[in-house]
Amino acid sequence: MRRTLSRLYGAAAWRRRRWYACRPEARRRLHRPVISVGGLRVGGSGKTPLTAHLARLLLAMGERPAVLSRGYGRDDAVDGVVVVREAGRIVGRLTTAGDEPWMLARSLDGVSVVVSPDRYLAGRLAEVHLGATVHLLDDGFQHLPLARGTDLLVVSPSDLEAAVLPAGPLRERLSTARCADAVVVVGATEEQRGAVADRLEVSRCFGARRRLGAALVRAPRVKPGEVAPGTPVFAVAGIARPQRFFDDLRDAGFVLRGTRAFRDHHPYSSRDCARLQEAARSVGAEVILTTEKDGVRLESLLPLVLPVATVALALEVEPADTFRAFLAERLAAERSAAA
Repeated sequence: MRRTLSRLYGAAAWRRRRWYACRPEARRRLHRPVISVGGLRVGGSGKTPLTAHLARLLLAMGERPAVLSRGYGRDDAVDGVVVVREAGRIVGRLTTAGDEPWMLARSLDGVSVVVSPDRYLAGRLAEVHLGATVHLLDDGFQHLPLARGTDLLVVSPSDLEAAVLPAGPLRERLSTARCADAVVVVGATEEQRGAVADRLEVSRCFGARRRLGAALVRAPRVKPGEVAPGTPVFAVAGIARPQRFFDDLRDAGFVLRGTRAFRDHHPYSSRDCARLQEAARSVGAEVILTTEKDGVRLESLLPLVLPVATVALALEVEPADTFRAFLAERLAAERSAAA
C-alpha cells in the first residue's frame, strides 16, 4: 500500500511541476535575481547551512542578499511579512520568525532575513525597503509559484536509495533533480559525487563539506566559553537527522556520554530541560551540547545547573572558485534577461 501511495504522490508532484513549467505566466517574478536552495528530502539535507554559506559568499561578491523564508514552526504565525533582520540589525523575535530564520538572522551580519508564506511579497518588501540586490529562497525547490533564475538542489548519497513519501523521505522523484541548475552533494567523496551526478543525470555537480564550529556556551548570566573536544558531553538534537549530528560530534573528538533526540523544530519546555539535566548528570556529562538551531529555542529556559553549549554546522562548497564563478555567471545571465 505504501509503495502504491508513494507512486501516486510522486506522480502528483511531477504533474504539479510540469503545470508550472508549461505556464511561466503563473509564476510571479521579483525585480532582483532569485537563487533557490532546496532539497528532495524532507528535512535534514543541509539547505539552511548552504543558504548561510551563499549569503556570506554573495556579500563578499558585493551583493546585498535577502533570505526569504516561510518561517516554519513559528509560535506566532502573524499575517503578512515579518522582517527578522535588516542588514545591520535584528528587528524581529524568535516567536514570529521561526528557529531557522532566527538562527540565520543572528549569524549573518549584513544580510536581510524576511519571513512570510508569500515569498513574493517578502521579496518585494526586501527590494523596496531593505535594498536587496539578490534573493536567497530558503527551502525553495518546491515553492514553484515564485520564479527563480537559479535552482540549487542539495542532496546526499543516501538520497539515491530513498523512496518518495509516504514510503520514504523524498518529496519528489529523483528524476526531478534534472530540473535544477546545479546539484550540491553534501558529505560525499569525489567518487561518490560522480556517482550521484551520473545517477541523477545532472551536468553541474558540486561537493559540500560539513564543518562543525566551536562548541560555545552562550547562556544568559553565564560566562561565555568554548568547550574543548575530549569533554564528556550529553548531546541533544531536535533536527531531522539527529544521528548525523551525534556522529559529527564523535568525529570531532567529543565524548558522548548520552544522547537525546527530539522531532524537528521541537518546542522545548521547562520539563524537557529538567529531564535533560537529570539525564546528563546521571551519566557524568559536564556539558549539554546541542545544535545552534536547538540553542535558539532553549535560550529562554537557561541557565541550567549544567552549562549548555551550541555547535554551528557550516557547509563549504567545493571547488570554491568554480562555484563562485558559476554564481556570478548565473546572476549576470538573469540580470541580462531582465534588462
